[in-house]
Amino acid sequence: MDNATADRLRNLLDGDPRITEKKMFGGITFLMNGHMLISAKKNGQVMVHVGKDDNDEALSRPGASQMVHGDKVMRGFIWVDADETEDDETLRDWIALAEKYVRAQKPK
Repeated sequence: MDNATADRLRNLLDGDPRITEKKMFGGITFLMNGHMLISAKKNGQVMVHVGKDDNDEALSRPGASQMVHGDKVMRGFIWVDADETEDDETLRDWIALAEKYVRAQKPK
């Protein structure tokens, strides 16, 4: 699968033994200790698992929108537009926010 955003995430997460990859959500999802951390779609958009406590803070960031599955609002999951993650520093910030939530979860 050709996915430049997934390649960028792979490089940023390289060497972390807690990280695995899985094809999900129409792209590549990176899991930490078995929990979804961040997912990259082919169009460059990412979905970030921030948890419910940080949902509103995440939504206040540029390019962020709430994940909605069917009619259900998925609090804790945020879509980020591709043009808002063009630099690695911003992508690292999203990873850090997701990691804050995911590392507090019991490993699967």
